[in-house]
Amino acid sequence: MALINVVTCNSPLLCWKFPSNDLRLGTQLVVHPSRVAFFVKGGKIYDVFEEGTYTLETNNIPLLNKLINIPFGGDSPFQAEVWFVNLTAKLDIKWGTPNPIQIEDPLYNVIVPLRAFGQYGLRVTNPEIFLRSFVGNASATSIETMDSYFKGKILSHLNTLISKKVTQDKVSVLQINSHLVELSEYCDDCLDKVLEKYGLEVLEFSIQSINIPQDDPTVIKLKEAKDMAARMKIAGKDVYQMQRSFDVMEHAAKNEGAGGQFTSMGAGLGAGLGVGGAMGTMFSQNLNTNPQPMPIPPPIPQAAQYFIHINGTQHGPYPTQTILPLIQSGQANAQTLCWKQGMANWQPLKDLPEFAAMFSTPPPPPPISQG
Repeated sequence: MALINVVTCNSPLLCWKFPSNDLRLGTQLVVHPSRVAFFVKGGKIYDVFEEGTYTLETNNIPLLNKLINIPFGGDSPFQAEVWFVNLTAKLDIKWGTPNPIQIEDPLYNVIVPLRAFGQYGLRVTNPEIFLRSFVGNASATSIETMDSYFKGKILSHLNTLISKKVTQDKVSVLQINSHLVELSEYCDDCLDKVLEKYGLEVLEFSIQSINIPQDDPTVIKLKEAKDMAARMKIAGKDVYQMQRSFDVMEHAAKNEGAGGQFTSMGAGLGAGLGVGGAMGTMFSQNLNTNPQPMPIPPPIPQAAQYFIHINGTQHGPYPTQTILPLIQSGQANAQTLCWKQGMANWQPLKDLPEFAAMFSTPPPPPPISQG
């Protein structure tokens, strides 16, 4: 048995065990900066050494000495594992969402799929807790091993964290890339609490980009709604409605054929009368020093829009009239998950009153055989 004279670690690994257990009193232990050394016996941690150079004696390994009763003085041999934990931070770990995360836009109440990318760092803050949590039977632990283990945990929290933050700050997904700094800081603080119990901390977690699929039907409708709201805000509601009336007149005038010309005349005439009435009202309101407030009609009720999951893919939003044929053709069934605004969670179609009748109708009786 060759006794070891010097125990040290030059490995860049996050955690590394010295390859020999055969030590002696008088062995030198060298702990480089940003590392901590632990003496382990029988899977239990005993003495701890921070950076510096030490000559092993019974008085500087008191807990281990008490366990194995090393004789005092001389070159007495003993066996113990020496583990080194690296406290250096690793800052350039890349991450990305393998699948789109579903975020509900807090301003327009539609669900939009997003892909997010960025990077973060890891550092051991409590080496003893880290050693107890991850060493096991492995003789070394790399930052790549920790990344593969914790990336899943981090990404599983991202959906909730991003959704919570955009809802709290009322940020539309169309404006989300202008809020990446606030989102990153919020996620950094929350993820620190997730890894704290493992003796680790997340450093400089950053969301570098959030991608929105431009060809997604929901995104297209969301942009159209935002564009309409912006035009109404800039031009004013009355002017916007008048502009829409002129658009109707122009479209009607382009119809071809005698029937089309006759219809165009009627449509243009009606639209013109409407525009004339609107302009007359606007002028009279501007000229009247004591205008009377005009009654505002209630909004037209909007038909419910549903998102459904078919073969693992989200579709929609669809009105009821679109989903009924899917049920009749067998593309959707009683267990197909469905969601609309106001529902807390996705539910099977059979649990929604508007579709329940489609699944409660008994099948027809079998045909009577001809004897």
